[in-house]
Amino acid sequence: MPKARQPLSQGLAASIAQKFIADPASVQSSQTIPIEQIQLPAKQPRRYFDPNKLAQLVKSIQEHGILEPLLVRPLENGNYELVAGERRYRAAQELKLPDVPIVSREFDDQQALQVALIENLQREDLNPVEETEAILDLLSITLNISNDEVASILHRANHAKNRGQELEENVFLQLQTIESVLAGIGRFSAESFRTSRLPLLTLPAEIMRALRFGQIEFTKARAIARVKNEQQRKTLLKLAVSKNLSLSEIKQKIQELNVTEKEKSSTSYVQRYSQIGQQLKKADIWNDPDKRAKLDTLLSQIEDLVKKTDE
Repeated sequence: MPKARQPLSQGLAASIAQKFIADPASVQSSQTIPIEQIQLPAKQPRRYFDPNKLAQLVKSIQEHGILEPLLVRPLENGNYELVAGERRYRAAQELKLPDVPIVSREFDDQQALQVALIENLQREDLNPVEETEAILDLLSITLNISNDEVASILHRANHAKNRGQELEENVFLQLQTIESVLAGIGRFSAESFRTSRLPLLTLPAEIMRALRFGQIEFTKARAIARVKNEQQRKTLLKLAVSKNLSLSEIKQKIQELNVTEKEKSSTSYVQRYSQIGQQLKKADIWNDPDKRAKLDTLLSQIEDLVKKTDE
């Protein structure tokens, strides 16, 4: 098994993040470079930026300038790759600023991604989907395994706990590392992350999209996802977003849908029974003793079923 790296809450990436992202003193060691010398990394933790919040940042930078430098790492071609501060970078681009303040540090690929993930997880405006993906990426890098394998460890740990079984030593050690990293983030335990966040990644595509773009809250999205009928689910999602329905209003709508479905189902069975009755009148089975016996048995079963339902 590959050796797990030291958990980031105590290791190199966390100390780098604290020193060069959160520490205001780092501004003093910054330098200014042309913005055209900065390029975005191939893998970016953030995929969605709230247009309203970005507009607010643009206005702030226009009035006060960039108060916190961008964290970058030098590249062999003389340019720099952005590590942390993409919102400031985008705002500076929108304002067409020729130069931006930076703090440049030597990071390898994994360190750069670790710091970028930590920096994003410190932001309050990270949506639940991106937060979940960022945490999985962080755990994946720390353990040197894939995101799917991280999820598998969490599920195996839960399965073993429910059955009163002991985990294999390597899985146990990996689970300890996961717990340590999540403790450093300070929002989840391994089990709460498994139950509350991993299911996000299997939500229907339209709900994932709404969550990613900040159109709907996490609790509302999970409620709507329980609607199995695709068209009904999409219609309810559209209504919830456009009308900003509360969670209680969404649950009421779902209850109304369930009642309607039951009524449709009831009507459908009654119609089928009536149609069968009409067909029986015309069927040539009355002179066949075996068929009459089977029919009598089936009718008795239906009568018993109806009686049990009424009791």
